[in-house]
Amino acid sequence: MRIDILTILPEMIDGAIHCSILQRAQDKGLVEIYLHNLRDYTTNKWRRVDDYPFGGEAGMVMQIEPIDRAISSLKSERDYDEVIYTSPDGERFDQAMANRLSMLRNIIILCGHYKGIDFRAREHLITREISVGDYVLTGGELAAAVIADATVRLLPGAIGDEQSALSDSFQDGLLAAPVYTRPADYKGWKVPEVLISGHERKIREWRMAQAQERTERLRPDML
Repeated sequence: MRIDILTILPEMIDGAIHCSILQRAQDKGLVEIYLHNLRDYTTNKWRRVDDYPFGGEAGMVMQIEPIDRAISSLKSERDYDEVIYTSPDGERFDQAMANRLSMLRNIIILCGHYKGIDFRAREHLITREISVGDYVLTGGELAAAVIADATVRLLPGAIGDEQSALSDSFQDGLLAAPVYTRPADYKGWKVPEVLISGHERKIREWRMAQAQERTERLRPDML
């Protein structure tokens, strides 16, 4: 898999893609992640990639030219399954979408900034718009890091125990059941007896009941 991230602040995301699971996945050759500075694609001698919006609204807008030049340059080298734009008004990112993205070969993620991007880029260049929540961030870099992390960890071999990813919250439409580790008794706070019983069927039933109860209580909208 290959992920190309277009940004005006590569330093904001550089650390996130070079540690933990993302770095290990790259070391194993499971994914390639490249950062591209949009300022390298502008013809403006001051390397500006934004301008005032037509109509007089406050704020600045990212120009279409550097975006088009960057995407066209990448597309001249390979085909892309999706060209994603991170935007507060995009489709809500969730585990099901991460699953779908993990099965793609090449994707581009464009990080938004300022008041957004020239809408013509959204009309003609972007294939999918994704939001990580109903709030506004300084830029789309944090959203791009979230999308990359949630997607890459699903690639076979990215994490040591692949079954672990299958039991994560949201993977089956439920929140995950509580988890515990040693010691079994700490300050009188005890681990549920069923988990140390060794009875696999009862443990599975307990986990399912706990997942359903927690989902009903904390996230009834998921049911």
